[in-house]
Amino acid sequence: MPGLAANSKIFEYTSLPEDLFELHYLAWILPTSIDETIESYAKRMCEFIQEKNPVLIGVSFGGILVQEMSKIIHVQKVIIISSIKNNSELPKRLQLAKVTKTYKLFPANHISNIESFISLVFSTMAQKRITQYRMFLSVRDPLYLNWAIHHVLHWNQTETLSNVIHIHGTKDEIFPIKNILNCIEIEDGSHIMILSKGKKISTILINKLM
Repeated sequence: MPGLAANSKIFEYTSLPEDLFELHYLAWILPTSIDETIESYAKRMCEFIQEKNPVLIGVSFGGILVQEMSKIIHVQKVIIISSIKNNSELPKRLQLAKVTKTYKLFPANHISNIESFISLVFSTMAQKRITQYRMFLSVRDPLYLNWAIHHVLHWNQTETLSNVIHIHGTKDEIFPIKNILNCIEIEDGSHIMILSKGKKISTILINKLM
């Protein structure tokens, strides 16, 4: 599952042996309404999974979603990349955005400018990375974006699930490593290390799946 607003092309720099693994890429669907719960959304996403006992892999907000999906279907493992395992790993900056509702200030009719929207919510520190990420941000529907940002900030997960493997970069600008516990660290990995550290991530995935 790709990150917020992203498509499956973000996985083009990661590779797993085709003779050992069968890969299926999930894509974001529109929420039924701005009020759809993440539990309801996860249930609808599970309908796209036909395999039994799969391994779910999610990046950033996709990591949050696959954890919710793992509560609905039986999975072998959950692997999250550049994400969080519970809401206590959300940095204070984003907790403040939640309380002050800063994320609601961006006009919905201009939300297709996803780069500016994400910068407003997640701080200008991420602007350079977002610019690099632009070509992979193809989900620009205002309903989806408002819904997704809301559920990143309001995820009510308080306990870490037991079957989660967490891969995280030491220079993640969105979810700083200082707030992350019990993860596999990738040195100098940014929030978009799925692109820049694909080979290293692939090696870790293979080791964890064998």
